[in-house]
Amino acid sequence: MAILNTDAIRRADVRHTPYDFFMGTGTLNKDALPALKADFPNIDKTGFHPLEQMDVHGAFKDLIAEIEGPDFTAAVSDTLGVDLRPYPLLITIRKISAAHEGRIHCDSESKIATALIYMNDTWDSPEGRFRVLKNDHDFKDYVAEASPETGAIVAFKRADHSWHGHTPFVGERRVVQIAWVRSQADIDRKKKRHGLSSFFKHLFGKEKAGAM
Repeated sequence: MAILNTDAIRRADVRHTPYDFFMGTGTLNKDALPALKADFPNIDKTGFHPLEQMDVHGAFKDLIAEIEGPDFTAAVSDTLGVDLRPYPLLITIRKISAAHEGRIHCDSESKIATALIYMNDTWDSPEGRFRVLKNDHDFKDYVAEASPETGAIVAFKRADHSWHGHTPFVGERRVVQIAWVRSQADIDRKKKRHGLSSFFKHLFGKEKAGAM
């Protein structure tokens, strides 16, 4: 049984203002959801983390294999209107969100496009919802919003004005982020920076805790 529903991706709502993006639901097949929830990586730190830093197994491992396969990239390419097939993938996972995360930003030029697949049973909070924004400073000035409930997908083509983010939320907010990046060298640099950042956060976090 396939976990990803690529037909749902192709049926997503595509828009081109203020930049190219789409939003959809039903990306994950319902029969797979209990196993996906049970096998979601046990991440105890905030932020996005590369697959190499976690135990990926069971149904979640199967999901990653499908994301890395040709059908998913083909579906996103066809829906977004940009051929992503030549570009390598960088997959990162978030389980816990901190208050400072989700700030308005525009992805670096090393990214061609990004997709986000959410895996939260329900979402009652008005915060933590992905927004497609018109500018770099006002969360209220947005053209579309996506609730991060299980099976929701957002994908967008990177541009100099592809501002996006989510209002501050503290707590569990499960999401798989898939980025199509210009080169493997760009991926290696991003992973190296993440590794150094995690090291120093761990080091100084320990020192700060010890000083209390």
